[in-house]
Amino acid sequence: MDDLEKAILICFDESGTLDSELKSKAVAFIQQVKETPSIRTICIQKLCFSKLVQVQFWCLQCLHEALRDKYTSMGLEEKSFIRKSVFSIACCEAVNVNDHNSVLVLEGQAFIKNKLAQNLSKGRMVIDMFCRILNALDDEVISLDYLRNGDEMAVAGRIKDAMRAQCVPQIVRAWYDIVLMYRNSDPELCTSVLDSMRRYISWIDISLVVNELITGLLFELMLVNGFPDQLRGAAASVLLAVVSKRMDSKSKLALLQSLHIRRVFGLVAGDGDSELVSGVASLLTGYATEVLECSKRLSANDGKEISLELLNEVLPSVFYVMQSCEVDATFSIVQFLSGYVGTMKNLSVLTETQLLHVRQILEVIHVQIQFDPVYRNNLDVLDKIGREEEDRMVEFRKDLFVLLRSVGRVAPDMTQIFIRNSLASAVASSEDRNVEEVEAALSLFYALGESISDDMMRTGSGLLGELVRMLLSTRFPCHSNRIVALVYLETITRYMKFVQENTQYIPVALGAFLDERGIHHSNVNVSRRASYLFMRVVKLLKAKLVPYIETILQSLQDTVAQFTSMDGASKALSGSEDGSHIFEAIGLLVGMEDVPPEKQSDYLSALLTPLCQQVEFALLNAQTQIPEESATKIANIQQIIMAINALSKGFNERLVTASRPAIGLMFKQTLDVLLRLLVVFPKIEPLRCKVTSFIHRMVDTLGASVFPYLPKALEQLLAESEPKELVGFLVLLNQLICKFNTGVHDILEEVYPVIAGRLFNILPRGDIPSGPGANTEEIRELQELQRTFYTFLHVIATHDLSPIFLSPKGQGYLNPMMQLLLYASCYHKDITVRKAGVQIFIRLIKDWCTRPYSEEKVPGFQRFVVDAFATNCCLNSVLDKSFEFRDANTLVLFGEIVLAQKVMYEKFGNDFLHHFVSKGFSNAHCPQDLAEQYCLKLQGNDIKTLKSFYQSLIEHLRLSCTIFLLAKGFFSVNTIHLAIIDSEV
Repeated sequence: MDDLEKAILICFDESGTLDSELKSKAVAFIQQVKETPSIRTICIQKLCFSKLVQVQFWCLQCLHEALRDKYTSMGLEEKSFIRKSVFSIACCEAVNVNDHNSVLVLEGQAFIKNKLAQNLSKGRMVIDMFCRILNALDDEVISLDYLRNGDEMAVAGRIKDAMRAQCVPQIVRAWYDIVLMYRNSDPELCTSVLDSMRRYISWIDISLVVNELITGLLFELMLVNGFPDQLRGAAASVLLAVVSKRMDSKSKLALLQSLHIRRVFGLVAGDGDSELVSGVASLLTGYATEVLECSKRLSANDGKEISLELLNEVLPSVFYVMQSCEVDATFSIVQFLSGYVGTMKNLSVLTETQLLHVRQILEVIHVQIQFDPVYRNNLDVLDKIGREEEDRMVEFRKDLFVLLRSVGRVAPDMTQIFIRNSLASAVASSEDRNVEEVEAALSLFYALGESISDDMMRTGSGLLGELVRMLLSTRFPCHSNRIVALVYLETITRYMKFVQENTQYIPVALGAFLDERGIHHSNVNVSRRASYLFMRVVKLLKAKLVPYIETILQSLQDTVAQFTSMDGASKALSGSEDGSHIFEAIGLLVGMEDVPPEKQSDYLSALLTPLCQQVEFALLNAQTQIPEESATKIANIQQIIMAINALSKGFNERLVTASRPAIGLMFKQTLDVLLRLLVVFPKIEPLRCKVTSFIHRMVDTLGASVFPYLPKALEQLLAESEPKELVGFLVLLNQLICKFNTGVHDILEEVYPVIAGRLFNILPRGDIPSGPGANTEEIRELQELQRTFYTFLHVIATHDLSPIFLSPKGQGYLNPMMQLLLYASCYHKDITVRKAGVQIFIRLIKDWCTRPYSEEKVPGFQRFVVDAFATNCCLNSVLDKSFEFRDANTLVLFGEIVLAQKVMYEKFGNDFLHHFVSKGFSNAHCPQDLAEQYCLKLQGNDIKTLKSFYQSLIEHLRLSCTIFLLAKGFFSVNTIHLAIIDSEV
């Protein structure tokens, strides 16, 4: 044993008894040996003579690294020596190294043999090595399944060209001879050979494979029962590679026709988990895909009829595969079937065969969209597993439903008949499949509705009317299940236009929503969804439901009471479907002018009075309640406010203020009660938000008659508001301004100074910090508050309320407001905020400035606009390269900036023009001729021409500025250089 072998053994030692320093020295030594030029020869020698497993393993690793990293730098003689030596070692032949006798490497341990096509006797070993080399060549160099760069693709091309010219026929013949010889004695070896063959078919001459000998052998392997399934499946994979080979459609059709694929149709009826059935299933789907492509591309003269015959022949087996077998992941069922359905789009009448295929396609869709019964309980209670499965199925079904609608357009009658039969069959099916089959049938009917026009929906053309009647009248045994109940209600809602036209079905439809199938369902998720869908139904049917109001209200009494009870508040669901939609539905029903005034007052009073009484009772006992009771009571009050809010959506301003003021009075009294909550519970944020929301609602409902309640409401909302709540307060003020314009002047004059004083202390003068470290809740609240405040200022300015800024109390905040607006107009990161800032300035200039030489309405404002706003916003900010003209929002902002210049010229005349040109343009190094052109464009009447010219001017100034700075830098460098030389002299 020499020093190298000793060092290798020390490195591989895992006993833990050797000194770490000794190991380090051993590692350093063998690394030094690795760097010697003769390392490849050393490795070959050690592989031949050493019987130490660790040494052999290390030598193989070294050889691999050398070939990988240094092969291109080796000489021809060394390459030839390594190639011959490695091949001889792999084939268990002796290797002559420096005239010594060698040993056979494969006498070593098992994992060494893994490195060199292990455990092989002479014949089998060489065949296995042959397959391994071909597979490695495909994986590492040729296969397009791996991402390769241009150079690697060129190398692969050269290798394939050389192989085609020199050895491909011999390789194919070897494949055939090996399989023929070993098919009975060594099927595992034959499977490996067929796997190699499959890899190469895509780029070799197909006639070498598609001939009587090889294809005959492949079909024999598949069809003879005595062979193992693994071997038979491998033969199917080779044939799949054959049918998938790229070629022109005419040649492809001849190839497909020559295979007589019908011979293997019966094989898919076997065990669905076997490799044979899986392989044949992939073969048939691949074959059908290729035939379909041929039928699309070929004309009648080129064999289109033949391709359709082949397609019709294989489709029954493909449909069976889709429903009964595990389909290969590379085959898209939907894509294939959509392509087939697409061939029927322009046909006026379908043949019997095509109609049969349409029915089979519908069967495939029906089977594919069904939930697995394993998840039935999970889906019913909607736990984590059920939610994941539902989400997965929603995504999975999307393309299948698109396919369904395509089928429905091609064969509408067949589709509707199928759905009708599916519903009937599902109802009669056994209990263990009933839920999934009913849900799937209903989902088909629901999805079909997307492709049906409103006219067809109303008239119930074809079998549609019968289907809707069947839907309304059927009682499914599994209706208690969540997924069935939900899709049932969704489907009825989708086809409600038929009921709207055929009013005799209204009672039946209402029953579905009002009984245990809908709002009274035992599952709260179904009940809440039913409430929302019922609200949509009420919106659609409207006056046609007036005769049924009494019945509806009686049916909903318990639901209404439960929602606003303590128990209902504790079980309230979060999200948009919180149960309040039932009150919106009631409001829509009761709020119609078709309802007699007396009845309307009675209905509304019966709803509002008990709700307000509950709130008043809570207010009276607020001080005596313990914290736990108080929390429950507050949650209950929130539910009540939500209910009243939703209820009020059914009443419009004209009805409650003009035609039926008694209704308006009831809402005013309700508002008065709810405003007292702000006094008794001033710091309960969720409660304040709910009351604010109701005030919003009353502004729309009561109109100007809400004014007497606003001072008290605004005072309470502003008193205890945090920055987050100030956003809601500003939104409320924006609503009031947009609705009443100058009508809110007095209110705004009182609250603006308070708001301004608070916000100018909260908001920073510049940008709010942003970035990963600044993504906190507090920062996000500040950003939202800032955006809302800018919107608030914009709404004031654009609704003739700018005098608010000049009021005695508001004037003290004029300067900070101007600085804030100037910063926003010039530098804010949000382009929409910058645009709002510019628009505010435009409006203030129009409001506060008259024609030149008149007395100033706001002393100093004109000078501020000309000196600060004009130069910084209208020139400097757009000269910055971050001002991107290719961005649509930025271009809109630029239009506002140009408009601002036009307004400033109209109001300030030459005072603006002289300052802007002489100071601004000169600092930007603007040529005199362009400045003169700007003046002429500004004095003209064409704003579009001015905008276009100013954009080109800015782009010119940017370029000039860049050249100037480069030149300035060049001269500065040379000046420094000359100064250094001068100092040296």
